[in-house]
Amino acid sequence: MTDYGTILYETSDDHVATITLNRPDVLNAFDRQMCEEMRSAWRQVKADASVHAVVLRAAGDRAFCAGLDMKKPYGQPDDVWNHEDPGELLSPKWQQVWKPVVCAVHGICTAGAFYLVNEADIVICSDDATFFDSHVTYGLVSALEPVGLMRKVGLAETLRIALTGNDERVTAETALRISLVTEVVARDQLWTRAHEIAAAIARKPTSATQGTVRAIWESLDRPYRAALQQGLIYTRIGNPIGSAEVAETGADRPDPRFR
Repeated sequence: MTDYGTILYETSDDHVATITLNRPDVLNAFDRQMCEEMRSAWRQVKADASVHAVVLRAAGDRAFCAGLDMKKPYGQPDDVWNHEDPGELLSPKWQQVWKPVVCAVHGICTAGAFYLVNEADIVICSDDATFFDSHVTYGLVSALEPVGLMRKVGLAETLRIALTGNDERVTAETALRISLVTEVVARDQLWTRAHEIAAAIARKPTSATQGTVRAIWESLDRPYRAALQQGLIYTRIGNPIGSAEVAETGADRPDPRFR
């Protein structure tokens, strides 16, 4: 286990790294230290060839994450043009990490927590999870988290979440219906189930899973035809490596009909 102050980082023999937000006394709200430690953890994931997939979860009973810790100054430069978005430090994609991330949400998930949910490849939650965006309730413009959220749930649901603030909570059942999450489990099964999903992904050739993640996410920034052309390049790069990895492990070769 790596020694961080606000998060826990550990790896297991099944090629899964687990990152746990660990400020439960403040509902796992992130401050400057947590953001910088998350950036370091993502870079650690990227550099460690033994890590093939990641579980992102949170300590404590009440919340996954309550967003930015408003009681601690984040510490922006005096020059407004040099201000940075905390989401860039929290983001695996900003750090060019393409190893699949499974996010396990329980309890309260609000405001800046959507940075983490939006950047995950698979999101599951416990039946006690509630999602909402508190920005507008406190007179703050919600302009960053909704950008990623729209890619998951669409414009109409994003606007409703952003504009209703604290007045409405998206329940686990609703989150599943609008595809904010893909699975709902009992609270005591959440971490186990998240690890099961990550471990199953980690058993596959990592060149194939990373290439798939990168191709799909980068397609969001391209027109349709350009995305297909880019994706074709990635198959030419990644598929020979993935086939070699399958052969090296002695596993059966994939059915050529599905290659």
